[in-house]
Amino acid sequence: MARTRTRRTVRLRTRVTLFFSLATLLTSLSLGVVTYALARNYLLDQRTSVAKSQAWGNAKVVRDELRSPTGKVGELVINQLRTEGTGCAVLLVPAPAGTNEYDNCALVTVRELPAELVGQVAAGGYGMQRFENNGKPFLAVGVSIAEFDARYFETFPLTGTDQTLRRIATALGVGAGVSALLAGFIGWWTNRRLLRPLTRVARAASDIASGGLDTRMPPETDPDLARLAQSFNDMADAMQNRLEREARFASDVSHELRSPITALSAAVEVLDGRRHDLPDRSQQALEVVVTQVRRFDQMVMDLLELSRLDAGSTELHREEVQLEGLILRIARRYGFGEVPIVINPKVPPTVHLDKLRFERILANLLDNASQHGGGPTRVAVEPYGRTGMLLAVEDAGPGVARGERSRIFERFARGSAARHKIGTGLGLSLVAEHAQAHGGEAWVEDRAGGGARFLVSFGDVA
Repeated sequence: MARTRTRRTVRLRTRVTLFFSLATLLTSLSLGVVTYALARNYLLDQRTSVAKSQAWGNAKVVRDELRSPTGKVGELVINQLRTEGTGCAVLLVPAPAGTNEYDNCALVTVRELPAELVGQVAAGGYGMQRFENNGKPFLAVGVSIAEFDARYFETFPLTGTDQTLRRIATALGVGAGVSALLAGFIGWWTNRRLLRPLTRVARAASDIASGGLDTRMPPETDPDLARLAQSFNDMADAMQNRLEREARFASDVSHELRSPITALSAAVEVLDGRRHDLPDRSQQALEVVVTQVRRFDQMVMDLLELSRLDAGSTELHREEVQLEGLILRIARRYGFGEVPIVINPKVPPTVHLDKLRFERILANLLDNASQHGGGPTRVAVEPYGRTGMLLAVEDAGPGVARGERSRIFERFARGSAARHKIGTGLGLSLVAEHAQAHGGEAWVEDRAGGGARFLVSFGDVA
Protein backbone atom coordinates (compact mmCIF):
# COMPACT_ATOMS: atom_id res chain seq x y z
CA MET A 1 0.00 0.00 0.00
CA ALA A 2 1.34 3.39 -0.91
CA ARG A 3 2.20 5.45 2.15
CA THR A 4 2.54 9.20 2.31
CA ARG A 5 6.08 10.16 3.27
CA THR A 6 6.14 12.90 5.88
CA ARG A 7 9.07 15.12 6.64
CA ARG A 8 10.51 14.50 10.08
CA THR A 9 10.53 17.62 12.22
CA VAL A 10 11.82 18.36 15.69
CA ARG A 11 9.19 18.01 18.40
CA LEU A 12 7.75 21.18 19.90
CA ARG A 13 8.98 20.23 23.36
CA THR A 14 12.51 19.78 22.03
CA ARG A 15 12.36 23.08 20.14
CA VAL A 16 11.22 24.96 23.26
CA THR A 17 13.96 23.34 25.35
CA LEU A 18 16.59 24.20 22.75
CA PHE A 19 15.27 27.75 22.55
CA PHE A 20 15.57 28.17 26.33
CA SER A 21 19.08 26.71 26.30
CA LEU A 22 20.34 28.71 23.32
CA ALA A 23 18.76 31.96 24.52
CA THR A 24 20.31 31.54 27.96
CA LEU A 25 23.65 30.51 26.46
CA LEU A 26 23.76 33.54 24.17
CA THR A 27 22.73 35.85 27.03
CA SER A 28 25.32 34.32 29.36
CA LEU A 29 28.03 34.55 26.71
CA SER A 30 27.14 38.17 25.99
CA LEU A 31 27.26 39.04 29.68
CA GLY A 32 30.45 37.01 30.00
CA VAL A 33 32.14 38.91 27.17
CA VAL A 34 31.13 42.25 28.69
CA THR A 35 32.25 41.15 32.17
CA TYR A 36 35.54 39.83 30.83
CA ALA A 37 36.19 43.05 28.90
CA LEU A 38 35.45 45.19 31.96
CA ALA A 39 37.60 43.01 34.22
CA ARG A 40 40.45 43.01 31.69
CA ASN A 41 40.37 46.77 31.28
CA TYR A 42 40.22 47.27 35.03
CA LEU A 43 43.11 44.92 35.79
CA LEU A 44 45.29 46.28 33.01
CA ASP A 45 44.48 49.89 33.91
CA GLN A 46 45.31 49.17 37.54
CA ARG A 47 48.55 47.45 36.59
CA THR A 48 49.45 50.29 34.23
CA SER A 49 48.71 52.92 36.86
CA VAL A 50 50.87 51.17 39.44
CA ALA A 51 53.69 50.67 36.94
CA LYS A 52 53.57 54.27 35.79
CA SER A 53 53.58 55.63 39.35
CA GLN A 54 56.44 53.35 40.37
CA ALA A 55 58.52 54.09 37.29
CA TRP A 56 58.20 57.85 37.78
CA GLY A 57 59.12 57.53 41.48
CA ASN A 58 62.15 55.39 40.77
CA ALA A 59 63.23 57.68 37.93
CA LYS A 60 63.29 60.59 40.39
CA VAL A 61 65.39 58.54 42.82
CA VAL A 62 67.81 57.74 40.01
CA ARG A 63 67.94 61.40 38.95
CA ASP A 64 68.68 62.50 42.53
CA GLU A 65 71.41 59.90 42.77
CA LEU A 66 72.91 61.17 39.51
CA ARG A 67 72.92 64.70 40.94
CA SER A 68 74.79 63.58 44.06
CA PRO A 69 78.56 64.17 43.70
CA THR A 70 79.32 60.92 45.41
CA GLY A 71 76.31 59.01 44.04
CA LYS A 72 76.67 55.42 43.10
CA VAL A 73 73.85 55.06 40.64
CA GLY A 74 74.92 51.61 39.43
CA GLU A 75 74.77 50.15 42.91
CA LEU A 76 71.45 51.87 43.44
CA VAL A 77 69.91 50.35 40.33
CA ILE A 78 71.38 46.90 40.80
CA ASN A 79 71.03 46.39 44.54
CA GLN A 80 68.88 49.04 46.16
CA LEU A 81 66.20 50.13 43.69
CA ARG A 82 62.94 48.47 44.64
CA THR A 83 60.42 47.57 41.95
CA GLU A 84 56.87 46.25 42.32
CA GLY A 85 56.44 42.49 42.29
CA THR A 86 58.97 40.84 40.01
CA GLY A 87 59.59 43.96 37.96
CA CYS A 88 63.07 45.06 36.98
CA ALA A 89 64.92 48.28 36.05
CA VAL A 90 67.36 49.23 33.30
CA LEU A 91 69.35 52.48 33.25
CA LEU A 92 71.36 53.76 30.33
CA VAL A 93 73.77 56.58 31.17
CA PRO A 94 76.13 58.21 28.61
CA ALA A 95 79.84 57.90 29.43
CA PRO A 96 83.06 59.01 27.74
CA ALA A 97 83.78 55.50 26.63
CA GLY A 98 80.21 54.82 25.50
CA THR A 99 77.01 54.12 27.38
CA ASN A 100 76.96 52.59 30.81
CA GLU A 101 74.17 50.06 31.28
CA TYR A 102 72.89 49.09 34.70
CA ASP A 103 70.07 46.61 35.30
CA ASN A 104 68.70 44.30 37.95
CA CYS A 105 66.61 42.21 35.57
CA ALA A 106 67.25 38.71 34.36
CA LEU A 107 64.00 38.51 32.36
CA VAL A 108 64.38 41.33 29.83
CA THR A 109 67.48 43.11 28.57
CA VAL A 110 67.55 46.51 26.98
CA ARG A 111 67.95 44.90 23.57
CA GLU A 112 64.67 43.03 24.08
CA LEU A 113 62.69 46.16 24.82
CA PRO A 114 60.31 47.40 22.10
CA ALA A 115 62.28 49.49 19.60
CA GLU A 116 59.46 52.00 19.37
CA LEU A 117 59.56 52.62 23.12
CA VAL A 118 63.37 52.86 23.19
CA GLY A 119 63.34 55.38 20.34
CA GLN A 120 60.59 57.42 21.99
CA VAL A 121 62.55 57.69 25.27
CA ALA A 122 65.83 58.39 23.42
CA ALA A 123 64.12 61.36 21.81
CA GLY A 124 63.55 62.83 25.26
CA GLY A 125 60.02 61.64 25.83
CA TYR A 126 58.07 59.25 27.98
CA GLY A 127 56.42 56.04 26.91
CA MET A 128 54.58 52.89 27.96
CA GLN A 129 54.04 49.73 25.90
CA ARG A 130 52.93 46.09 26.30
CA PHE A 131 55.01 43.45 24.53
CA GLU A 132 55.91 39.77 24.61
CA ASN A 133 59.28 38.23 25.26
CA ASN A 134 59.84 34.48 25.04
CA GLY A 135 56.07 34.00 24.87
CA LYS A 136 55.42 35.89 28.11
CA PRO A 137 53.61 39.26 28.35
CA PHE A 138 55.33 42.32 29.80
CA LEU A 139 54.60 45.98 30.39
CA ALA A 140 57.49 48.39 29.80
CA VAL A 141 57.68 52.02 31.02
CA GLY A 142 60.39 54.35 29.77
CA VAL A 143 61.37 57.74 31.22
CA SER A 144 63.90 60.15 29.79
CA ILE A 145 66.16 61.88 32.36
CA ALA A 146 67.03 64.80 30.10
CA GLU A 147 69.30 66.50 32.61
CA PHE A 148 71.87 63.72 32.24
CA ASP A 149 70.74 62.43 28.82
CA ALA A 150 69.96 59.18 30.59
CA ARG A 151 67.20 56.70 29.80
CA TYR A 152 65.45 54.78 32.48
CA PHE A 153 63.22 51.72 31.83
CA GLU A 154 61.20 49.44 34.05
CA THR A 155 59.54 46.22 32.90
CA PHE A 156 56.74 44.41 34.70
CA PRO A 157 55.64 40.85 33.88
CA LEU A 158 51.90 40.49 33.20
CA THR A 159 51.80 36.71 33.66
CA GLY A 160 49.82 36.99 36.88
CA THR A 161 47.31 39.33 35.26
CA ASP A 162 46.95 36.97 32.29
CA GLN A 163 46.39 34.01 34.58
CA THR A 164 43.75 35.94 36.47
CA LEU A 165 42.03 36.84 33.20
CA ARG A 166 42.13 33.19 32.08
CA ARG A 167 40.52 32.11 35.33
CA ILE A 168 37.84 34.73 34.89
CA ALA A 169 37.21 33.61 31.27
CA THR A 170 37.06 29.95 32.34
CA ALA A 171 34.66 30.75 35.15
CA LEU A 172 32.44 32.78 32.84
CA GLY A 173 32.47 30.02 30.20
CA VAL A 174 31.62 27.31 32.71
CA GLY A 175 28.94 29.54 34.18
CA ALA A 176 27.43 30.10 30.74
CA GLY A 177 27.39 26.33 30.07
CA VAL A 178 25.85 25.53 33.44
CA SER A 179 23.29 28.30 32.95
CA ALA A 180 22.39 26.90 29.53
CA LEU A 181 21.93 23.39 30.95
CA LEU A 182 19.89 24.71 33.85
CA ALA A 183 17.77 26.81 31.49
CA GLY A 184 17.28 23.78 29.24
CA PHE A 185 16.06 21.74 32.20
CA ILE A 186 13.76 24.55 33.33
CA GLY A 187 12.49 24.94 29.75
CA TRP A 188 11.89 21.20 29.44
CA TRP A 189 10.09 21.08 32.78
CA THR A 190 8.07 24.22 32.04
CA ASN A 191 6.94 23.29 28.53
CA ARG A 192 6.16 19.77 29.75
CA ARG A 193 3.71 21.29 32.21
CA LEU A 194 2.41 23.73 29.63
CA LEU A 195 1.98 21.06 26.94
CA ARG A 196 0.32 18.58 29.24
CA PRO A 197 -3.17 20.01 28.53
CA LEU A 198 -2.45 19.86 24.80
CA THR A 199 -1.44 16.22 25.24
CA ARG A 200 -4.79 15.57 26.91
CA VAL A 201 -6.53 17.34 24.05
CA ALA A 202 -4.63 15.25 21.49
CA ARG A 203 -5.42 12.04 23.38
CA ALA A 204 -9.11 12.94 23.61
CA ALA A 205 -9.23 13.87 19.92
CA SER A 206 -7.54 10.57 19.03
CA ASP A 207 -10.09 8.65 21.11
CA ILE A 208 -12.93 10.47 19.36
CA ALA A 209 -11.40 9.76 15.95
CA SER A 210 -11.16 6.08 16.93
CA GLY A 211 -14.89 5.98 17.60
CA GLY A 212 -15.13 7.02 21.25
CA LEU A 213 -17.55 9.87 20.65
CA ASP A 214 -18.35 10.14 24.37
CA THR A 215 -14.74 11.06 25.24
CA ARG A 216 -14.44 14.40 27.02
CA MET A 217 -11.68 16.45 28.63
CA PRO A 218 -11.61 16.69 32.42
CA PRO A 219 -12.19 20.14 33.94
CA GLU A 220 -9.14 22.37 34.40
CA THR A 221 -8.39 24.65 37.35
CA ASP A 222 -6.53 27.24 35.30
CA PRO A 223 -9.00 29.74 33.76
CA ASP A 224 -7.32 29.74 30.35
CA LEU A 225 -7.10 25.95 30.23
CA ALA A 226 -10.63 25.63 31.56
CA ARG A 227 -11.84 27.65 28.59
CA LEU A 228 -9.91 25.34 26.24
CA ALA A 229 -11.37 22.22 27.86
CA GLN A 230 -14.90 23.63 27.79
CA SER A 231 -14.59 24.65 24.13
CA PHE A 232 -13.27 21.20 23.21
CA ASN A 233 -16.07 19.47 25.10
CA ASP A 234 -18.68 21.72 23.49
CA MET A 235 -17.26 20.90 20.06
CA ALA A 236 -17.27 17.18 20.88
CA ASP A 237 -20.88 17.39 22.10
CA ALA A 238 -21.98 19.17 18.94
CA MET A 239 -20.13 16.70 16.73
CA GLN A 240 -21.50 13.68 18.59
CA ASN A 241 -25.06 15.01 18.43
CA ARG A 242 -24.76 15.70 14.74
CA LEU A 243 -23.24 12.32 13.92
CA GLU A 244 -25.81 10.50 16.02
CA ARG A 245 -28.59 12.50 14.41
CA GLU A 246 -27.30 11.69 10.93
CA ALA A 247 -26.85 8.03 11.86
CA ARG A 248 -30.37 7.86 13.24
CA PHE A 249 -31.69 9.55 10.14
CA ALA A 250 -29.93 7.10 7.81
CA SER A 251 -31.09 4.16 9.92
CA ASP A 252 -34.66 5.41 10.13
CA VAL A 253 -34.83 6.09 6.40
CA SER A 254 -33.39 2.68 5.62
CA HIS A 255 -35.87 0.98 7.93
CA GLU A 256 -38.78 2.95 6.52
CA LEU A 257 -37.73 2.11 2.98
CA ARG A 258 -37.29 -1.58 3.75
CA SER A 259 -41.02 -2.41 3.80
CA PRO A 260 -42.05 -0.68 0.57
CA ILE A 261 -38.94 -1.96 -1.17
CA THR A 262 -39.76 -5.51 -0.09
CA ALA A 263 -43.30 -5.16 -1.39
CA LEU A 264 -42.08 -3.56 -4.59
CA SER A 265 -39.49 -6.30 -5.09
CA ALA A 266 -42.12 -8.98 -4.64
CA ALA A 267 -44.39 -7.32 -7.18
CA VAL A 268 -41.55 -6.88 -9.64
CA GLU A 269 -40.53 -10.53 -9.23
CA VAL A 270 -44.12 -11.57 -10.06
CA LEU A 271 -44.04 -9.42 -13.18
CA ASP A 272 -40.61 -10.76 -14.06
CA GLY A 273 -41.93 -14.28 -13.84
CA ARG A 274 -44.53 -13.43 -16.51
CA ARG A 275 -42.09 -11.52 -18.66
CA HIS A 276 -42.88 -13.55 -21.79
CA ASP A 277 -46.55 -12.52 -21.66
CA LEU A 278 -45.60 -8.89 -22.16
CA PRO A 279 -44.82 -7.05 -25.40
CA ASP A 280 -41.18 -6.43 -26.28
CA ARG A 281 -41.22 -2.78 -25.28
CA SER A 282 -42.84 -3.68 -21.95
CA GLN A 283 -40.19 -6.35 -21.40
CA GLN A 284 -37.50 -3.75 -21.92
CA ALA A 285 -39.16 -1.41 -19.44
CA LEU A 286 -39.60 -4.28 -16.98
CA GLU A 287 -35.90 -5.12 -17.28
CA VAL A 288 -35.00 -1.57 -16.27
CA VAL A 289 -37.43 -1.67 -13.34
CA VAL A 290 -36.15 -5.05 -12.11
CA THR A 291 -32.54 -3.92 -12.28
CA GLN A 292 -33.14 -0.66 -10.45
CA VAL A 293 -35.37 -2.22 -7.80
CA ARG A 294 -32.72 -4.85 -7.05
CA ARG A 295 -30.07 -2.13 -6.92
CA PHE A 296 -32.29 -0.06 -4.64
CA ASP A 297 -32.90 -3.07 -2.40
CA GLN A 298 -29.16 -3.79 -2.18
CA MET A 299 -28.45 -0.14 -1.36
CA VAL A 300 -31.00 -0.17 1.45
CA MET A 301 -29.46 -3.35 2.82
CA ASP A 302 -25.99 -1.81 2.68
CA LEU A 303 -27.22 1.36 4.36
CA LEU A 304 -28.80 -0.68 7.14
CA GLU A 305 -25.53 -2.53 7.62
CA LEU A 306 -23.54 0.68 7.72
CA SER A 307 -25.96 2.23 10.18
CA ARG A 308 -25.52 -0.79 12.48
CA LEU A 309 -21.75 -0.47 12.17
CA ASP A 310 -21.90 3.25 12.95
CA ALA A 311 -24.09 2.60 15.96
CA GLY A 312 -21.68 -0.06 17.21
CA SER A 313 -24.47 -2.61 17.50
CA THR A 314 -22.46 -5.30 15.70
CA GLU A 315 -19.60 -6.74 17.70
CA LEU A 316 -16.71 -8.82 16.46
CA HIS A 317 -17.37 -12.51 17.09
CA ARG A 318 -14.20 -14.44 16.36
CA GLU A 319 -14.38 -18.19 16.02
CA GLU A 320 -12.08 -20.90 14.80
CA VAL A 321 -12.63 -21.61 11.11
CA GLN A 322 -11.00 -23.74 8.44
CA LEU A 323 -9.79 -21.00 6.08
CA GLU A 324 -9.68 -22.75 2.71
CA GLY A 325 -13.09 -24.37 3.16
CA LEU A 326 -14.63 -21.06 4.24
CA ILE A 327 -13.29 -19.19 1.21
CA LEU A 328 -14.44 -21.95 -1.15
CA ARG A 329 -17.97 -21.96 0.31
CA ILE A 330 -18.28 -18.18 0.05
CA ALA A 331 -17.00 -18.17 -3.55
CA ARG A 332 -19.47 -20.87 -4.58
CA ARG A 333 -22.34 -19.20 -2.75
CA TYR A 334 -21.92 -16.03 -4.77
CA GLY A 335 -21.24 -17.75 -8.08
CA PHE A 336 -17.44 -17.57 -8.16
CA GLY A 337 -16.64 -21.21 -7.52
CA GLU A 338 -14.29 -21.42 -10.53
CA VAL A 339 -11.98 -18.66 -9.30
CA PRO A 340 -8.56 -20.07 -8.26
CA ILE A 341 -7.81 -19.92 -4.53
CA VAL A 342 -4.13 -19.78 -3.51
CA ILE A 343 -3.20 -19.93 0.18
CA ASN A 344 0.40 -19.43 1.22
CA PRO A 345 1.75 -22.43 3.17
CA LYS A 346 2.90 -20.09 5.94
CA VAL A 347 -0.72 -19.17 6.69
CA PRO A 348 -2.15 -21.57 9.29
CA PRO A 349 -5.01 -23.71 7.97
CA THR A 350 -7.19 -22.78 10.93
CA VAL A 351 -7.66 -19.13 11.89
CA HIS A 352 -9.84 -17.06 14.19
CA LEU A 353 -12.21 -14.77 12.29
CA ASP A 354 -15.67 -13.29 12.39
CA LYS A 355 -17.21 -15.47 9.68
CA LEU A 356 -20.05 -13.07 8.82
CA ARG A 357 -17.74 -10.08 8.46
CA PHE A 358 -15.20 -12.12 6.49
CA GLU A 359 -17.98 -13.26 4.16
CA ARG A 360 -19.11 -9.67 3.60
CA ILE A 361 -15.51 -8.64 2.80
CA LEU A 362 -14.84 -11.44 0.34
CA ALA A 363 -18.27 -11.26 -1.28
CA ASN A 364 -18.04 -7.52 -1.84
CA LEU A 365 -14.54 -7.80 -3.28
CA LEU A 366 -15.60 -10.59 -5.65
CA ASP A 367 -18.69 -8.62 -6.68
CA ASN A 368 -16.59 -5.48 -7.21
CA ALA A 369 -14.14 -7.42 -9.41
CA SER A 370 -17.06 -8.90 -11.35
CA GLN A 371 -18.74 -5.55 -12.01
CA HIS A 372 -15.74 -3.30 -12.59
CA GLY A 373 -12.69 -5.51 -13.23
CA GLY A 374 -13.93 -8.00 -15.80
CA GLY A 375 -14.28 -10.70 -13.14
CA PRO A 376 -11.95 -11.99 -10.41
CA THR A 377 -8.93 -13.95 -11.61
CA ARG A 378 -7.54 -15.15 -8.29
CA VAL A 379 -8.14 -15.14 -4.54
CA ALA A 380 -4.91 -15.26 -2.54
CA VAL A 381 -4.16 -15.43 1.18
CA GLU A 382 -0.71 -14.48 2.48
CA PRO A 383 0.88 -14.00 5.91
CA TYR A 384 0.86 -10.45 7.26
CA GLY A 385 3.13 -9.47 10.10
CA ARG A 386 3.70 -12.01 12.86
CA THR A 387 0.17 -13.27 13.47
CA GLY A 388 -1.94 -11.57 10.82
CA MET A 389 -2.97 -12.47 7.30
CA LEU A 390 -3.62 -10.70 4.01
CA LEU A 391 -6.58 -11.42 1.73
CA ALA A 392 -6.14 -10.42 -1.94
CA VAL A 393 -8.70 -10.47 -4.74
CA GLU A 394 -7.21 -9.88 -8.19
CA ASP A 395 -8.80 -8.98 -11.50
CA ALA A 396 -7.66 -8.26 -15.04
CA GLY A 397 -9.64 -5.07 -15.51
CA PRO A 398 -8.46 -1.52 -16.23
CA GLY A 399 -7.08 -1.06 -12.71
CA VAL A 400 -7.56 1.91 -10.39
CA ALA A 401 -5.94 5.27 -10.98
CA ARG A 402 -3.50 6.31 -8.24
CA GLY A 403 -5.52 9.42 -7.44
CA GLU A 404 -8.62 7.31 -6.75
CA ARG A 405 -7.13 4.48 -4.66
CA SER A 406 -7.99 5.92 -1.29
CA ARG A 407 -11.23 7.64 -2.32
CA ILE A 408 -12.95 4.50 -3.66
CA PHE A 409 -13.21 3.13 -0.11
CA GLU A 410 -15.37 6.08 0.89
CA ARG A 411 -19.14 5.82 0.92
CA PHE A 412 -20.89 6.35 -2.42
CA ALA A 413 -17.51 6.94 -4.06
CA ARG A 414 -16.97 5.61 -7.55
CA GLY A 415 -13.85 5.24 -9.57
CA SER A 416 -13.62 6.36 -13.18
CA ALA A 417 -14.06 2.75 -14.35
CA ALA A 418 -17.35 2.36 -12.45
CA ARG A 419 -19.14 5.57 -13.33
CA HIS A 420 -21.25 4.02 -16.08
CA LYS A 421 -21.90 0.71 -14.33
CA ILE A 422 -24.55 -0.43 -11.90
CA GLY A 423 -23.60 -0.47 -8.22
CA THR A 424 -24.45 1.10 -4.89
CA GLY A 425 -21.05 2.68 -4.20
CA LEU A 426 -21.12 1.17 -0.71
CA GLY A 427 -19.47 -2.22 -1.18
CA LEU A 428 -15.86 -1.14 -0.74
CA SER A 429 -16.73 1.14 2.18
CA LEU A 430 -18.24 -1.90 3.91
CA VAL A 431 -15.02 -3.80 3.18
CA ALA A 432 -13.01 -1.05 4.86
CA GLU A 433 -15.34 -0.97 7.89
CA HIS A 434 -15.19 -4.74 8.43
CA ALA A 435 -11.40 -4.74 7.93
CA GLN A 436 -11.03 -2.06 10.58
CA ALA A 437 -13.16 -4.15 12.95
CA HIS A 438 -10.62 -6.98 12.48
CA GLY A 439 -7.75 -4.63 13.35
CA GLY A 440 -6.68 -4.20 9.73
CA GLU A 441 -7.28 -2.02 6.70
CA ALA A 442 -8.15 -2.20 3.02
CA TRP A 443 -6.29 -0.82 0.02
CA VAL A 444 -5.73 -1.44 -3.67
CA GLU A 445 -2.61 -1.68 -5.81
CA ASP A 446 -1.64 -2.68 -9.35
CA ARG A 447 -1.57 -6.35 -10.25
CA ALA A 448 1.47 -7.71 -12.03
CA GLY A 449 0.45 -8.11 -15.66
CA GLY A 450 -2.35 -5.54 -15.48
CA GLY A 451 -5.51 -5.11 -13.50
CA ALA A 452 -6.14 -4.37 -9.84
CA ARG A 453 -5.29 -6.19 -6.65
CA PHE A 454 -7.58 -5.40 -3.72
CA LEU A 455 -6.05 -6.28 -0.37
CA VAL A 456 -7.44 -6.53 3.13
CA SER A 457 -5.25 -7.06 6.18
CA PHE A 458 -6.43 -8.83 9.31
CA GLY A 459 -4.89 -8.41 12.72
CA ASP A 460 -4.18 -11.32 15.03
CA VAL A 461 -5.84 -14.43 13.52
CA ALA A 462 -3.74 -17.05 15.32
